This record gives sequence, structure tokens and C-alpha cells, in this order.
Amino acid sequence: MTDLPEYYYRVRENGALVFLVDTENRQRRIEMDQIAVVNLNKGEIKPHGGRDLTDRDKAEIEAWMARRKALLAMRDIDDIHRAVDYLNTTTQWVQSKATDDQLDAVTDDLLLAMHDLRTVLVRKKADRLMKK
Repeated sequence: MTDLPEYYYRVRENGALVFLVDTENRQRRIEMDQIAVVNLNKGEIKPHGGRDLTDRDKAEIEAWMARRKALLAMRDIDDIHRAVDYLNTTTQWVQSKATDDQLDAVTDDLLLAMHDLRTVLVRKKADRLMKK
């Protein structure tokens, strides 16, 4: 059981609950003691239950926060690349398979979403060009 990490992070919407993993007890059971709550959006680490975090605890949690933020950023970009693929497959579906009733059900929503996206993309691109 010594292969287990010393810290366990129960991921939640905006961060995680941080637990200290203990396998060195008399029963040789895995025990997890919550030591902190992490809010990634605010960059906060709050000790749990009146506990004082050690410098090592803080360093480990901060390292996890950095890794987690990088992973979430990578996932965001991956989601956008998938959205481009979905747009392409949607175009192919509209052109080759969609029935009139199906098109009636989705056309307005798609047009509004694409118009909104195009407007924001054009504005953001113009802002970037103006900065150069």
C-alpha cells in the first residue's frame, strides 16, 4: 500500500477537497483525513477543521493547483478543437442527411449561435490586430 500518494484530491466544480492519505495505522487500512479545501478560481487554500497546514502541505497543494490549471486549460482547447469537428460534421449532416423537419428544428438555433460566435471572433481578432 505504500504506492499510494500522500495526498488525495477530490475534485469538485471549482477546486478540490484535499486529504492526507494514511496507510501506516494499526489496521493497515487506508484512512483519509481532510486537511484543506481548494478554490482554483480564487487561488485559495483553506485549512479544514482548524488544522494548520505545514509548508510541505502548502507546497504540495500549490503544485497540484498548477498542474490542475494546466490540465483544465488543455481540456478547454481540446474542447474547442472538438467543436470545430462538430461544426464540420454538422455541415456534412445538413448537406447530405438532414430532413426538412430536422432542419426546421435546428436552423434558427444554429444560425444564432454561429452569428454570435462569428461576431465575438471577429471583434477579438480586430482587437488583437489593433494591439500589434
